[in-house]
Amino acid sequence: MNPPRSALPLPRYVERKPLKGGGWGYFFHVPSWARKAGCTIENAPLGNDYGAAVARAETILLPAFDAWRTGGIAPSSPAAVAFGTLDWMFAEYRADRRYTKLDPKSKRNHENGFKMVGSYVLKDGKRLGEKRLSVIDTALADDLYEKLLILKITDPKGNIVERERRTTVNHAMKSCRRAWNVVARRHPGKLPLVNPFAQMGLRSSNRETPTATYEELLAFRAKAVELGLSSLATAALIGWEWLQRETDIFATFDVSHYRPKERPNMVRVVDEKTKQEGWIPLLDDAGVPIYPELMAELDAIKRDRIGGLMLCRDWGNRGPWPTWPKPDQPDFTHLSRKVKEVIRAAELRDSLSFTSFRHGGFTEGGDAELTDREMLAQGRLQPSRCCRSTPSAPLDKSLTARRSAAPRERKTAICPNEISPLVRMEG
Repeated sequence: MNPPRSALPLPRYVERKPLKGGGWGYFFHVPSWARKAGCTIENAPLGNDYGAAVARAETILLPAFDAWRTGGIAPSSPAAVAFGTLDWMFAEYRADRRYTKLDPKSKRNHENGFKMVGSYVLKDGKRLGEKRLSVIDTALADDLYEKLLILKITDPKGNIVERERRTTVNHAMKSCRRAWNVVARRHPGKLPLVNPFAQMGLRSSNRETPTATYEELLAFRAKAVELGLSSLATAALIGWEWLQRETDIFATFDVSHYRPKERPNMVRVVDEKTKQEGWIPLLDDAGVPIYPELMAELDAIKRDRIGGLMLCRDWGNRGPWPTWPKPDQPDFTHLSRKVKEVIRAAELRDSLSFTSFRHGGFTEGGDAELTDREMLAQGRLQPSRCCRSTPSAPLDKSLTARRSAAPRERKTAICPNEISPLVRMEG
């Protein structure tokens, strides 16, 4: 007979199991993905004392596991680092409610900044994270900023290339500034009065999201299909044609939005950012498809789908591309990594992102001689009331037809969802 159930919380990777003699036993299990990746930390029994089991997991096993996962720079607990050091300050901030209540993306951005700053190796061979806060002054922070700003990488030809990463370093400095302020309030009098990461005069990067060309769209789609990621190929074309964002495509676009029974020749598009939605016609007045290759791919997907999100992962149980740490906050980290893998495999510009294809769609709208107002309406942007679209007011067919008729040659058999002949569309 199992012992009474317990609601006591457990640390990560710690399991509670009933013992033959009664009571509960606690065990630390390294996850299978870490074991496959070469993690050398062993599974360990933690005994039957709850307090001792939690203490051993949180002070010994989990810090060791985190150190392996991050290459030696672990998000340490306050008890595991020297008091008064930069590492201690980061650990104290992680333990504060103002950090724990953050969404996963914000936490990840902070952790990247802490790792960049804390792991910087000084001339004496020590990490900056090991230094006491009393020696970290404004001059050191300014010098650190300049040192981190330029990243030297080796290209495939063996050449050393310098790349500025201003936005990343700015975020790192802001994360350190925030941690310093919170810990100074958490421990009055324990930190120097002057926050060296404050008032640094950070200048924002002038880099804009690059715009993809139609040739780059084709190359991305072809490589995505080759890598078995046809959903990303279809998604890129949706972003290009319907000017949709990641959230709209992967977290909102439902099977029921595409050619429903009550509107079989239209697609419902929802913009989560502007909270607007509209219906886009799929056929012109003569009944000819306006988006032949995209419609062929979506038709093929819908034939095998009853409901749910239109675009899902291309392997395993075909779950959604994003994860939802909170119900209203989809996380696209894994998606962004996969998109970057495809971009690099296709030997495209490394600066491209998924958003670049949406920007390319806007550029094509200009080539089709759409007015600014028409492009704003197609993209469901919201600068003025005249551009707003409602569910009962579909976009003008002439708008979508003219935009789709911009001179270009398309290869419609680019996705395995449907095989179609080459179609040439001329203006």
